[in-house]
Parts: sequence; C-alpha cells; structure tokens
Amino acid sequence: MFKKIGIISDTHGLVRTEIIKMLKGCNLIIHAGDIGKAEVLYALKEIAPVVVVRGNVDKGDWAEKLPETEVVELSKIYIYVIHNIRKLDLNPKSAGFHIVIYGHSHKPKKEIVDGVLYLNPGSAGPKRFNLPISMALMEISNDINVSFINLE
Repeated sequence: MFKKIGIISDTHGLVRTEIIKMLKGCNLIIHAGDIGKAEVLYALKEIAPVVVVRGNVDKGDWAEKLPETEVVELSKIYIYVIHNIRKLDLNPKSAGFHIVIYGHSHKPKKEIVDGVLYLNPGSAGPKRFNLPISMALMEISNDINVSFINLE
C-alpha cells in the first residue's frame, strides 16, 4: 500500500504557496508543532487529513486542544510525533515505533538511531538565522523513502 505523507513543522503562522503545491497529492500531512495560528491548520485540512502536535509557541484556545504528542499507524508502521525531541520521555524502539517526527530546532535532519528513523523536516515558516526553509515528503510502500524539499 503506497502512502505519501507531507511533513512540516514550525510554520509560525505562515502557509507558503510552495508548501500547498508540494502537499497536493499527499494522503496525510503531519505538522510537528509551532503552528502559530489556527488558520494554518484550516489551510492544510483542505489538502489532506492532518495530524498535529502543539509546539511551544502555540497558545490560546485553539492550541490548548492540541495534543503534545501523537501516534500514527500507517501500513503497520508506527510513527511518534512530538515537537521538541528533548521532551521525548519514552524509548521509541522499546515502545514499538519505527519513526519519530519532531520539529523545534528548525534544522532539517534525518538519522537512524537504534533502528528508529528520527526525522525533523526543518522550518516551513519565516526565515530564521541561516537555516533553510524546508519540509519533507515521506513515501511508504515496500520501503520508507524520505526526501527534503528546500522551499527557498
């Protein structure tokens, strides 16, 4: 079963036209926090179902309803979503997770630790420091393939 997942984080209230284009055709969108405002979620939900976690800048009534962590199961692949990886309070491998998706640092990163894929899509929001504006696309079929998309 082929699945295409758009992965974004740290939008800080900004929905870029390029992101909308890249997310078209996705079966699911995962937002790893620091959404910034509810309108971001409304725009994403027009494209595909959205799994979202609350980040440290997400304040107000709309944000209080958002979970700090989420679990996604796709084709027997278990994904743990959290905003700040430093707040991870479980052992993903022992808990049966294959992937951990996180944000917060604004730095795109993909690494495998103890057989678990850790993925930070980077920041899709306003430009900060010398960090790229980026997102990730993950395709799940027989394998898990991740590609980073530079939005600059």
